[in-house]
Amino acid sequence: MRKANSFLSVLVLFLTPVLAFGQGFLVDDRHDVSSRMPRPIWPHPPTPRPTPRPAPPQSYKIRELTTNVNLVDQIAKVQVSQTFVNTGSVQMEVSFIFPLPYDGAVDRLTFLLDGKEYDAKLLDADEARRIYEGYIRRNQDPALLEWIGTGMFKTSVFPVPPGAERTVTLRYSQICRKTGGLTELMFPLSTAKYTSHPVEKYSLNINIQSQSPIKNVYSPTHAIEIKRPGDKNAVVSFSRTNEVPGSDFRLLYDVGSDAVGASALSYRPDVGDDGYFMLLISPEIKKQADQVAKKNVVFVVDRSGSMSGKKIEQAKLALKFVLNNLREGDLFNVVAYDSVVESFRPEMQRYNDENRQAALGFAEGLFAGGSTNIDGALHVALSQLSDDTRPNYVVFLTDGIPTVGVMNETQIVTNAKSLNKLRARVFSLGVGYDVNSRLLDKLARSCFGQSEYVRPNEDIEDRVSKLYNRIGAPTLTNVTIKLDVEGASIEQGPVVNRVYPRDAYDLFAGDQLVVVGRYKKSGAGKVTIEGTVDQQKQTFHFPAQLVEKSNDESMAFIEKLWAMRRVGEIIDEVDLHGKNKELIDELVALSKKHGILTPYTSFLADETIPFRNLAETNRRADVALDALSAAPSGAGGFSQRAEKGNLQRAAQSQSSGGGGLGANFSKYKSADSDKEVVVQTIQNVGRKTFFLRKNRWTDSSLTEEQEKKTQKVQRFSQDYFDLITKHGKDAAKYLALEGNVAFELGGQTYELVD
Repeated sequence: MRKANSFLSVLVLFLTPVLAFGQGFLVDDRHDVSSRMPRPIWPHPPTPRPTPRPAPPQSYKIRELTTNVNLVDQIAKVQVSQTFVNTGSVQMEVSFIFPLPYDGAVDRLTFLLDGKEYDAKLLDADEARRIYEGYIRRNQDPALLEWIGTGMFKTSVFPVPPGAERTVTLRYSQICRKTGGLTELMFPLSTAKYTSHPVEKYSLNINIQSQSPIKNVYSPTHAIEIKRPGDKNAVVSFSRTNEVPGSDFRLLYDVGSDAVGASALSYRPDVGDDGYFMLLISPEIKKQADQVAKKNVVFVVDRSGSMSGKKIEQAKLALKFVLNNLREGDLFNVVAYDSVVESFRPEMQRYNDENRQAALGFAEGLFAGGSTNIDGALHVALSQLSDDTRPNYVVFLTDGIPTVGVMNETQIVTNAKSLNKLRARVFSLGVGYDVNSRLLDKLARSCFGQSEYVRPNEDIEDRVSKLYNRIGAPTLTNVTIKLDVEGASIEQGPVVNRVYPRDAYDLFAGDQLVVVGRYKKSGAGKVTIEGTVDQQKQTFHFPAQLVEKSNDESMAFIEKLWAMRRVGEIIDEVDLHGKNKELIDELVALSKKHGILTPYTSFLADETIPFRNLAETNRRADVALDALSAAPSGAGGFSQRAEKGNLQRAAQSQSSGGGGLGANFSKYKSADSDKEVVVQTIQNVGRKTFFLRKNRWTDSSLTEEQEKKTQKVQRFSQDYFDLITKHGKDAAKYLALEGNVAFELGGQTYELVD
């Protein structure tokens, strides 16, 4: 084998603060060859944008990336397999390199190329940095900056002819770190963005096993699928096709023996401002049938003429799913409505096999036809609920607007609220673009539930079954959460504020509650959770530590998640109660700071608009918000309220772990349609948001006064690399941006220039 002086494939094992796997990318480090990292081809390149450099003859794509992890009591045993394809015109001579974690070496590492084992050489951090820095200087490519500062393993060289592919496999084990009482895994998935085409298929599967019951399993970055075969086992999966990974993957989980598990995380970047906290709360995964709270459920299904065809068939299948998954002891009924409202039975029925079969027959006899009497259907459903000793749920499905009976949306909501004397949770499902989405949102907010929206191409049965699976087994109802901090006095006011979600909660078996908020006072604290099961109040206590000052950005996702939910709440306030100056000002400020675009702040993507001009930006937001009040129904109204709900219930700090080609760019749903728009003039990097203005990426937090004291730094100069030495990875992620970049770091403003 030849020495590794040709191509480097970098497998990152650590970013912050511990990693369980990484994936690689190829670079050419020959002194006589200039080869920048490949980038995916943008279908609609932004105009203008920093001038892209020409693609080199050496190029590759990542065809497939698969990772499997067995995680047993903090020990991760990992296998990652990655297939590269040489899409260039010349043969590549490559070696495979990956950095070491900051806090420890990988144990029992095995490297295979197309199934054949190869040796790997350990390099210390100084030698690794020399290799990285030499490539960056030579190829004028900042792509490897964020991995400077760690040691690495390096393999021998192997060839990849044009059009050929190679599969590399890595196996190793590693101890994962504890963070705030949670075990953490991190996967630098975003390194796969260096590929000439989107990754055709990438997936990860994590099997978690523990000697103690597993409680919360949470990813702040990706919408993962979690299966819970038992209380000491959890299986996490995530997969995408034909996408460029947009962010690194993080996973947190904790264990505990209590019936309810809770963990508290906090983040405070600025001592002079309120901090951010997150609570993860999960009940026992499985309970005995006699331990699950008995409930009352009314399924209200629209059978009006607009439901004809596929929709009514899907609605019937959804109803049958609910009927087949109720539990012995539950009370239930079915209300079907068009112009006329009809009940399965005049009153709630006890769930048993005989009543189940009769209700299935009622469902089979539903046919679409007639008008839409929403007020009448809600009146019948809510009037049947009379048992306040157990939780009450109404699943309300409609695909249109009221066309008979009471048709005024305010009056319909007022009537429902008056009838809902038992605080039943009303879950509204709007099907298709013709629903009065504002009515459904008002109904859900007034009746302690939530509204969800089913697009025309989505399966009604699938959405209803997922909703019912989540609420099917209540374990603790009317939950209240209190957070106390040692030394806090009444005179100082509440310790926490702006907590979301803001309504009362129910906890369900297998579900997880994510609560975020702000805090004034730091220090040791206590979380108290109270709730009711079968009229018996239960109380649980958990420790919390609210930090005085965060020394790194490892928990910065809490701030972003809080901001997303706050934006959703602001839009909801405007939608249900009207706009005012304070709400508009805050909406624009959060959009600027965090890059959270909405249909009402999308004008920030316009490079001709000075984003620091508060009068102009707030005026534009004021005008744009008229689209919300003007669209109670239709595709625009549907899209706006579906997006509002997504923000209010956001569980990840980014809307998607994939993101297609929009790796770091902001996105929003159009107010005129239900289409996603990727904005290529605003991007999020770490805690910062950058706006493209006058052919320069500008840190949104910079003031005009700060810009006057800007220190210019020539890209790839010694000063450029000295910034990394001084600030480490805090600087590297900003220096890795293409083109001219202005940002603040450590109290100093810098501008990178070519």
